[in-house]
Amino acid sequence: MTRRRDLEHHRQSLGEIRNIMNSMKTLAFMETRKLTRYLQAQQTVVGSIEAVAADFLDFHADTLPETVDSTPVILAIGTERGFCGNFNQSVVDHLESAFDGQKSGEPFVIAVGAKLHSLLDREKLSAAFIDGAGVVEEIPSVLQAMVQELSAPQRHHGMLTVYALYHSGDGIAMQKLLPPFQHLLSQGTGFAHPPVLQLSPPQFMLELTEHYLFAVLHAILYSSLMAENLNRMTHLESAVSHLDDRSQELARRCRAMRQEEIIEEIEVILLSSSGLDEPGFPGRPSGTGKPSTAGAGRIDIPARGDVS
Repeated sequence: MTRRRDLEHHRQSLGEIRNIMNSMKTLAFMETRKLTRYLQAQQTVVGSIEAVAADFLDFHADTLPETVDSTPVILAIGTERGFCGNFNQSVVDHLESAFDGQKSGEPFVIAVGAKLHSLLDREKLSAAFIDGAGVVEEIPSVLQAMVQELSAPQRHHGMLTVYALYHSGDGIAMQKLLPPFQHLLSQGTGFAHPPVLQLSPPQFMLELTEHYLFAVLHAILYSSLMAENLNRMTHLESAVSHLDDRSQELARRCRAMRQEEIIEEIEVILLSSSGLDEPGFPGRPSGTGKPSTAGAGRIDIPARGDVS
């Protein structure tokens, strides 16, 4: 009885955990619905800025900052919360192999997300840590913290070589952010005349770079948070399915134990009933299974001499 009650209590606890995980999965799904709209809009903005930059660089490629051989800075985007599988570990694995054999030295890492912090602590990498975003509304504060972390090395080293390592829809991506627009130099727009500018080309490039970084960092954070929630949905779906299977197994074992208890109770009742027919039971003569009827219904009449 005690064992069955323990199993019932364990099954009830698993049911409560299952409900919590299912609620977390629902919240992750709701977050992906929001992020779909944000991400699509931000990717459109980034595409528009890159189209403007490609047109501008066709005629003013000399305004691009020169690439310097400096210690690279990597923005590694992890997660603030758990239940997303090997999301953070895959970032660490790519981070370790990203700059193998580079002459520029060991990269300086800015790690985003509490769960990524603990992994990098164990890896003994040179890193600065900032909190990540749990929901899309927290992304502006994360972006502000990233800019502050980038400002310190920029004051000491000037133009930085900055990369972003993050999860995109196609897996892990490594994107070069600074110096900007390097990938656009080989893309010609085919326009015959240069764009008409209200600013000098260097000033235009500087302000365009600021707008680009603002837009692309938002898109990167949205993309990472989207991938995080998709991973969380998959991970929690597997966990919920496992808990359902475990709960069914415990229910089957509880039913089997209850059946055994019922059988034991029936056996006790049958043994008690058969004991009533055993020899020596009160009211039954020894050696017979029937009660004695000697003298039953008999009336003794006294003799005449005995009547007073």
